[in-house]
Amino acid sequence: MSSPSRNDYDPKAYNPRLSWHFFTPKYWGTWLLLLVWIPFSLLPHRFRYWLSVKIANRMIKKQKGTMLNARANLKACFPEKSEQERETILHHTLVTSGVFLTGFGLLTLRNRHWLQNQCDIRGIEHVTQLQEQGRNIILLVPHSWTIDIPAILLASMDLPVAAMAKKQKNEVLDWLMHRQRVQYGGKVHERSDGVKPFIKSVRDGYLGYYLPDQDHGAEASVFVDFFATTKATLKGLGKLTKVSRAAIVPVFAMIDAKTGRYTVDIYPAFENFPHETEEEDAREMNQFIERAVSTNPEQYMWTLRLLKTQPDGDNVYKQAKRQLAEKQQSGK
Repeated sequence: MSSPSRNDYDPKAYNPRLSWHFFTPKYWGTWLLLLVWIPFSLLPHRFRYWLSVKIANRMIKKQKGTMLNARANLKACFPEKSEQERETILHHTLVTSGVFLTGFGLLTLRNRHWLQNQCDIRGIEHVTQLQEQGRNIILLVPHSWTIDIPAILLASMDLPVAAMAKKQKNEVLDWLMHRQRVQYGGKVHERSDGVKPFIKSVRDGYLGYYLPDQDHGAEASVFVDFFATTKATLKGLGKLTKVSRAAIVPVFAMIDAKTGRYTVDIYPAFENFPHETEEEDAREMNQFIERAVSTNPEQYMWTLRLLKTQPDGDNVYKQAKRQLAEKQQSGK
């Protein structure tokens, strides 16, 4: 429940509703999966960790799909590491993701007190002090596996978030994910509606939730350094900062695979931001991701196609596919 003194309903926000057609045969498989998956979260953490290790051991043997994406990302970002070092990061990443995903239902099955007790939040003063000064805030949140945790946790503390998200193709999962994200308050704006509703929410005092590391193509991006490679990085954060009159506060969320506890690190706001150019703004975003991820690389979603847009039209995934095909051909 949201605070009784605040009404989070916004007709211009994304508000999916439960519909009768969610129960048609098209979605029976989804409901069956949920009937197994959600109660699965209640199993002892030790078992879920053991299972995640077993699954990771099988997945890491695969060469295509998300495993190809992850290996290509790690090789491009950490060329100085040996192949074995990168494989170790990948294995730890898979275990971490498995532990989080098998326990994802806990966010719905438990209450806000469980969530607050399960989380270690560090640096909350970087938010509260800015609010006391009357400043608007945009949280800069990279794609760790626990990317939704800060938003739900802060809302449970009566610090509601306004986020932008893309509607999921599966309407049942889309509805359930939305309910979980706003269960303690806050709002979600559909990305296709543009940025204006998001800006209004930030101006109204909501904590903006900005995801800095998605690849939205060359037109929406500038090419700047990202670890040891180049990444098409979202531009426009500087303009967004100005029009919403907001400070940019970086956040990184993690889960301890062995204990299941969450950690949310909130860092001091960017100083002297925005810069003179969009490239400088984008580079500062990437530098934060590099610092946070370098310390805990297993927390990051290396399986995403982070580097699909490149200045030359090629990308690391096409290169990886060619190399894999050549390797398989030579092995015949």
